[in-house]
Amino acid sequence: MSDTPTSLTYREAYARLSRIAAELESGEADLDRVLPLLEEARAAYAACRERIEAVRAVLAGDWTEGDWLDAEDAVDDAENPKG
Repeated sequence: MSDTPTSLTYREAYARLSRIAAELESGEADLDRVLPLLEEARAAYAACRERIEAVRAVLAGDWTEGDWLDAEDAVDDAENPKG
C-alpha cells in the first residue's frame, strides 16, 4: 500500500485493520501474504493511534478558547497532513 499512516483517515485505517484481521483469522491467508499484511496492519494501527492521541490531547486541555483553537488545529493537522 502506498498510503502513509498520516494520509489515512481514522475510518480508513480502522477498516484496513478489520479487513486484515478477518483475512488472518480466516486461515486463508497464504504464508507469503502474512508479512505484507502485518506491515499494512502496523501502518493502519499507527494511523489510528495518532488520531486517538490527537483527541486525547484536546480532551486533556483546559478548554479555554485559545487552547481549544490550538487543539482543533492539531486535530486538523493530524487528519489533513501537509506536504
